[in-house]
Amino acid sequence: MDPDTSPRLHRRGLIAAGVAGLAAGTVTAPRAAAPRLSPTASTTEGPYYFDARRVRSDITEDLPGVPLELRITVLDLGGQPLAGMRVDVWHCDAQGRYSGYARQGDDRSLSTEGQAFLRGTQPTDALGAAVFRTIYPGWYAGRTAHVHFKLLNGPRAVLTSQCFLPDALSEFLYTRLAPYARGRLRDTLNAGDGIAIEAGGSVLGAVREERDRYVATLTVVVDPEAEAPVDRPPRPGERPPGEAEGIGPDRPAGSTGSGRPAAARRPAPSGEERTRSLVPGG
Repeated sequence: MDPDTSPRLHRRGLIAAGVAGLAAGTVTAPRAAAPRLSPTASTTEGPYYFDARRVRSDITEDLPGVPLELRITVLDLGGQPLAGMRVDVWHCDAQGRYSGYARQGDDRSLSTEGQAFLRGTQPTDALGAAVFRTIYPGWYAGRTAHVHFKLLNGPRAVLTSQCFLPDALSEFLYTRLAPYARGRLRDTLNAGDGIAIEAGGSVLGAVREERDRYVATLTVVVDPEAEAPVDRPPRPGERPPGEAEGIGPDRPAGSTGSGRPAAARRPAPSGEERTRSLVPGG
């Protein structure tokens, strides 16, 4: 018998090959599935979205307010960066007014039609990030401080949501700085905003202080093949019958965009209770 084909040597060859494979790490074993991240919560679009067609990073248009850099990083459900996603952002000015619409301001007497301040869009880079230079948003009746954003994969919206900002910082800016002065305290904190309550921690921005600006960061997890439902409440003046006054224009009463009833809006506390509510664990 040819020694190269003897059964014993053949078995030895297989064993040797197996040992070599183990040493080289080539023997495959069933891999554990990569953990899937929880998707970022969606929220109502609000009544003030439109495609401003402004591809830009600086959206301030010289409006007064505290400089804010907003960094949104987009990941897929496996935690990988999503490049080339379109990120739209829009928010109110220091006095709670949106661009592009009539009936703005506390008395609904101001029109900003034809304007596009504090609106912009950018594609995410290779790391999944889009960065906007803006100002810290103000507030309006029924809502806490927030920035709207929408993510699109090509023409398809995959997520519409809002980024919420820390109450203590918002309170400091609103009560100390002239651009935000309103003659009264805001009526809604994060803990009393039904949209923020339902959305939870996945849309709470982390804010740090730089020498010349604040930087808010938010990591957003999406399924790039998803299709976001459209939840666009009526604009002011189009309030449906039975809607409560003063809950703000971002949603009809009892709706948050998820199909579930909204958490009831709790009145903002005052005095010492308000101070305690602004401090985590207070």
